[in-house]
Amino acid sequence: MTALIQARDDALRRCGMVPSDPAAWDRLGQILTASGDPALAYAAFVEGETLAPLAVDIALHGVEAATAAGALPDALRRLNARCATDPFNPAGHTARGVALERLGHHPAALDALEVASSLAPDAPMPTWLLGAVLARSNRLQEAEAALRRAHDLAPKNPRVSNDLAAVLTRMHRHREARTILLDLAGWSREAASVLCNLATATVSVGYQAEAVDLAEEAISLEPSSVLPWRTLCNTLPYCAEVDGARLLAASRACAERLPREQLPAFRNTPDPNRPLTVGLLSGSLRSHPVGWLTVAGFETLDPDAFRLVCLTRSAEGSDPITHRFQAIAHDWIDADTLNDLALAQCARTVGLDVLIDLGGYGDAGRMPACAHRLAPVQIKWVGMQNHSTGLPEMDWFLTDRWETPAELEHLYSERLLRLPDGYVCYSPPSYAPEVAPLPALTNGFLTFGCFNNLAKVTPTVIQTWTRILHRVSGSRLVLKTHQFSEAGTAAEMLAAFASAGIDPGRIELRGASRHRAFMAEYNDIDIALDPFPYSSGLTTCEALWMGVPTLVYAGEIFAARHSLSHMCNAGLPDWVAHNTAGYEALAVAKASDVAALAALRAGLRARVKASPLTDAPRFGANLGAAIRFAWRDWCQNR
Repeated sequence: MTALIQARDDALRRCGMVPSDPAAWDRLGQILTASGDPALAYAAFVEGETLAPLAVDIALHGVEAATAAGALPDALRRLNARCATDPFNPAGHTARGVALERLGHHPAALDALEVASSLAPDAPMPTWLLGAVLARSNRLQEAEAALRRAHDLAPKNPRVSNDLAAVLTRMHRHREARTILLDLAGWSREAASVLCNLATATVSVGYQAEAVDLAEEAISLEPSSVLPWRTLCNTLPYCAEVDGARLLAASRACAERLPREQLPAFRNTPDPNRPLTVGLLSGSLRSHPVGWLTVAGFETLDPDAFRLVCLTRSAEGSDPITHRFQAIAHDWIDADTLNDLALAQCARTVGLDVLIDLGGYGDAGRMPACAHRLAPVQIKWVGMQNHSTGLPEMDWFLTDRWETPAELEHLYSERLLRLPDGYVCYSPPSYAPEVAPLPALTNGFLTFGCFNNLAKVTPTVIQTWTRILHRVSGSRLVLKTHQFSEAGTAAEMLAAFASAGIDPGRIELRGASRHRAFMAEYNDIDIALDPFPYSSGLTTCEALWMGVPTLVYAGEIFAARHSLSHMCNAGLPDWVAHNTAGYEALAVAKASDVAALAALRAGLRARVKASPLTDAPRFGANLGAAIRFAWRDWCQNR
């Protein structure tokens, strides 16, 4: 602090000696910011901005200080006036665009940044900021175009390269993103955020152990930062060597680093039987695994007992699952416009009794907001539900007896809220095609398939599948995932099987497709092979609906037991193994009885339809009872 005081005094003297020097005022503002005095810092930046109206950096520093000082509305009024009197100055429009986005005015922010970018086409800053706001608005193709322009203008700017790679990752162009990030890490490896994005791209192309190493390297650079720990929590579940204890330790370490504000005590009426306001926190209330596996349960909750409030992203107007959520929501709150603390305060204003988190530590997740507590009772369900959150403020973990048997309870920081059937309720799409006869009957050979994300396919999985192909004569394997739309990734996968002695002609790789076509391609598959340790979730439900049973290896962590739950809930426990040798033997045994496979396939959709896996009224009653149980516990023990 003594050094900061000395630096502040020196900067004040400099401003007094040369009051017309904008750099001196900018320096003073930065020191005052570091000293914890954002209001005075804002005043210094405004002085510097007046002296150097074309200086984008000073104008942006002013927005940062105004944000910290709670003076952003005043800053926006000043910037509005400045842009009106000096409409051709890109600095003013740039700062105004950033201020507008901070205040939640996304369309106006994009307009301002587009003006700034057009006024200064050779300046990377406005175009980069435009691309960043487009990305946060989920307009990914436009974001890529803007960020590529900024990258061309500033090819050695690590923030621009990092943001471009992040957008490419979200567009499922993982290999392309990884190439950019590998180059960036070569000359900017001290940036933890670069390593975190590189870890995400790396796990997405199937290099799980390398991704974990990158996340741990990021942690070594910034051990107190949340992002590297969050990245570790999101890469570890895919790693073949992971166990529940290690994953719980990582999630606890991440949770410990989340900031927490002391908010007023909840004043919710502790009546155990009254109607409850339940918040659904998610960026994925749409045609997404979260939507397909939860919407039916929420639709069948008793509307007289539960009032639903969705805290989510702006709705995509044409999405059918979003429409279903909107139809049952009492209120729909755009959570993207609120920071974590503001979101917690908003939830309290709404009067949430129970908060159900459906995002976890994922990219669209708001687990940091849950650390502030949005409701007296907080429950984790679906949405990056790969294992315990490690968050002390997360009271309950919605599960079932297959996902978390008694012997695994010690691997969770939350109390376990077990449903009597499976922990999800699948909503099959109305456009799913009819189930075709077993392909092996006409092909003359057995076709295995896996339609999962490549991040789940570890070297151990490939070795196990290779042994199965060697043992099941003439069999084929179809792998389908968006990553195989990139030629380099597909070539690497074929090479991996070829090196193990599998003729590439026996392996078929398929890239991304529309969901209707995706479902139809199960008519080419006889048996689905589940990856491990990160098991299928929605994918197993879809395979079952299309008449394709999934061969399962049940592991220890929550993510390793999704398919176990779904298969047992559908009445197919005989498709579950508990080690790689058992998995391999079960695959050979099931593949050897084509008649039994054909009979199972013919009646599987009807069987699933009659099972608890898709029984929405039954599930809704169980879900409501679980929420009520958690609420009554709070009423008794608050």
